[in-house]
This record gives sequence, structure tokens and C-alpha cells, in this order.
Amino acid sequence: MWPRLQLAFKAGLAAGIAFAIAPFMPGSAADYPYYAPLGALVAMYENVAGSMKQGIQTLAGLAIGVGLAFVLFILGSPTPLTVGVVMAFGVILAGLPKIGAGRDWIPTAALLVLLVGGHDPDQFSFGYLLQMGAGVTVGILVNLLVFPPLHFRAAELSIAELRLALAQQLWDMAKALKESWPPEHEDWSKRSDALEASARSVRLAVEKADASRRANPRRRLHPRDIDQDYRNLRDLERVTFHVQDVTQVLSDVIWAKDTPFVVPDEYAAPLADAMAAVGDVLRAVEEEESPERRAELSAEADDIVKALTARVGSEETATGAPSAVESILLSLHRMLRVVKESADRDQRGSGDEQSIAE
Repeated sequence: MWPRLQLAFKAGLAAGIAFAIAPFMPGSAADYPYYAPLGALVAMYENVAGSMKQGIQTLAGLAIGVGLAFVLFILGSPTPLTVGVVMAFGVILAGLPKIGAGRDWIPTAALLVLLVGGHDPDQFSFGYLLQMGAGVTVGILVNLLVFPPLHFRAAELSIAELRLALAQQLWDMAKALKESWPPEHEDWSKRSDALEASARSVRLAVEKADASRRANPRRRLHPRDIDQDYRNLRDLERVTFHVQDVTQVLSDVIWAKDTPFVVPDEYAAPLADAMAAVGDVLRAVEEEESPERRAELSAEADDIVKALTARVGSEETATGAPSAVESILLSLHRMLRVVKESADRDQRGSGDEQSIAE
């Protein structure tokens, strides 16, 4: 709610300033003061770089639209046919790959010149473009100088929430394995789509944080390693995929009637312990455990997974049905590998920083 209120405050401030300076524009531009606050609103965006980009693209679209209107005047008095042809060209030009936010303004600007410009399109076009340009400039400056937003905290929290959600999913599945089947609690089996949606939300949050730091003077006061956030994001996306796979396999084993695979009774409890151990590894990252403690938990989980894998490979089950334990263990192994690679990468990064400091 606060970011929206902040943006609304800045939009109102920019529009007010733009309207205040509009009467001082030279020549006929002073006759069209309301386009200045419109330009300020157009340039107002949730981050500084986006504000600059949107403002420039809008002005480019306006200039193209005005040019189209003048082409129409060159062809003679506007007729239904010529207006239709020029608007069609406006829609075609709106598809230019780099025009972005300016695409909607191309036909709009052309029509405004025709409707409002009347018999004096030159003066109107000059005033229109100048006032919009002044408003866009004011909007960019206000966004740059007044609380330019940084969305680092949201990215940090979303990463932490996803990691803990993945850990919780593993714990809940471990609990289900130790219940009498079918388990009483089955809400975990319906979370696969929610986990995928959460991963998408985390990516959006990290990308938003990345965009918010561009051209933002506050980034020097609040430094953050966005590249590290992207690396954590990619790691969590990989872990999410494997957790989803385990969720689907276990759900099919329990409830799907057309799945021949089983989890033999003698492996249910140790498999649950392995899942819980991997969940503990994920949780340790967010609970600010020491690197040594995280490494210890990771090694313990790895030993549990490897020991159960060796046991499954050496024993024969009495069910006669194919076992799903190997598939689940493979996913757990891959999750631990992602965690280990991340820890090794962080350790190398810390070593490099220390070397530079020395």
C-alpha cells in the first residue's frame, strides 16, 4: 500500500509543478497548459529508469503522431478515407519494436492535431509537444529526486519466503509418509501450482529490484548484490522443480489408481527422515545459521540420502511392484547438490572479497 501512496504523492506533486510552469512556456505553447501535467503523469513510473524510458518513448510516439497528422494535411482537407489511411499507418508504426509506451500515443496525437489543432495545426503541435516535453521532464526529475524507490527488501523477503515454503513442503510430505495411508493431511499434495506461482513471483520481485536500482542515486547509500539475488533465484527455481517432482510422485503413489509404483513400508520412515533433513538444510539458510552449521546439516542430509540409496539398491522388496523411492531419492540428491553448489559459490565469493580487501 505504501509504494502506491508514495507514487500517488509524487504523481500529484509532479502534475502540480508542471501545471505551475506551463503558463511560462514560450509562444503559443502557453495556450495549452493542461498538457504539461499530462506529460508529468505519463512519465511517472514505479522506478527511475522506467520513468525515463516511458517518458522518452511517449515523446517519440507523440512526435510520430504529429508527423502523421501533417502528412494528412499535405494530402488536403481530411476526409473519411484519408483519416482512415493515416490512422492505419499509425497502428502500423505503433508496432515498431522499440517504441514501447509511445505506441498508443501515435494515433492519439495524430487525432488530437486534427481535432484540436483545427485551422492552426502548427501552433497546436508546437504547444502540445513542448508542454508534454516539459511535463515529462518534471515527472522524471520528481521521480529521481523525491524518494526514488528501491525494492530490495521485497526481493529479499520473497526469496526467504520461497525457501521456507519449500522446506515446509518437504516436512509436510515427510509427515505424510509416517501417517497411516492414505494420510489424513493431504493439503501438501495441492501445493505444486502454488510453489510454481511463488517462484514466478520471486523472479518478478528480483527483476523489479534490479530495475529500481538503475539510474537511482540512492543505490550508493543502500548497496545490494543483485547478481547474488539472481543466483539465489535460479537455485530456488531448480529446487522448486525437484520439490514439485517429489510432490507429484508421492501424490500419485498414494492416490492415483493408474500408478503401479509404491513406497514399500520398510522405506517410508527412512525416506521421511531424508526429506525432513533436506528441509532442515533449506531452513538453516534463512535462520542465519553459521556456515559451519549449514555445512554440517548438509553433510548429515547427504549421508542420510546416500545411506538409503545404498540400502534400496542392495535389498529386494516384497511388494513385487516397482518402487518410487529411487525417484524421490534422486530428487533429494539434486536438491542437496544445488545447496552445495550455492554454498561453494558463496565461499569462493567471500574469499575473493577478502583477497581484494587485503
